[in-house]
Amino acid sequence: MIVRPLVLKFGGSLLDRAPDLVPVVASAPGRPILVVPGGGVLADAVRELEPPPGAAHWMAIAAMEQVGLYLSSLGLPAVEGLCAPRAPSVLLPYHLLRERDPLPHSWRVSSDTIAAWCAAELGADLLLAKSVDGILVGGRLARVLERPVESDAVDPCLVPFLAARRVRAEIVNARAPGRLARALRGEPVPGTRIDPSLFVDRA
Repeated sequence: MIVRPLVLKFGGSLLDRAPDLVPVVASAPGRPILVVPGGGVLADAVRELEPPPGAAHWMAIAAMEQVGLYLSSLGLPAVEGLCAPRAPSVLLPYHLLRERDPLPHSWRVSSDTIAAWCAAELGADLLLAKSVDGILVGGRLARVLERPVESDAVDPCLVPFLAARRVRAEIVNARAPGRLARALRGEPVPGTRIDPSLFVDRA
């Protein structure tokens, strides 16, 4: 049986939990896992400087690189190429994205969509580990997203990108005890599942 690789977006909001969560990722069984780091407070610092879009884009990706180095220091091997690693590894994305430059230079594109691009290129599923339960629709948690929506839980370009590239994704609150470990084992957990093949045409 062919096992699909997994791209795990490690949200920058989880940096304070990284010493506890990195061992969970490193010991996850059963499938290749490529971790794409968020930028966290380092990307927030770039926003506060308000550089022009081109500079902001690369500065924010450099922030992701720094977070990746931190995650690597906690026990995840670091890689610079786009691959489905044999053991869970963290991507240092700066040189890859400088070479490929696949996405718009805009704050509407964050590490969420960068992780989705990695998943699309690898033919992988996407798991977004965040500090929220998922996407709210009408004030309630959407267990399954049935149409593209904008949400503060993810960057504005993520869901349209997933729909265009037919990438399946799931959002999990990694602050909830044990939830990330269960999601990595493929067990059902509370969250939002995004499967573009289920989108209902509301036009």
